[in-house]
Amino acid sequence: MPTVTVKLDRTRAAKLTLWARRRRVTKSEIIRDLIDRGGPIETGDDLLRWSRAAAGAGLGLKQRRR
Repeated sequence: MPTVTVKLDRTRAAKLTLWARRRRVTKSEIIRDLIDRGGPIETGDDLLRWSRAAAGAGLGLKQRRR
């Protein structure tokens, strides 16, 4: 499996860590799930398009606190 390095700012890294801890899975698994939700991604351009389309729309992992 190829390795991809993802650079995140502190806020996004904290969210990723929080989601991973809540689900009790690795951060890599969260990233894989997010990419899988975006549909088939064959190239870097596909990933960029998906990322830009999702900007501001959220990724569906944040839940409302009661």
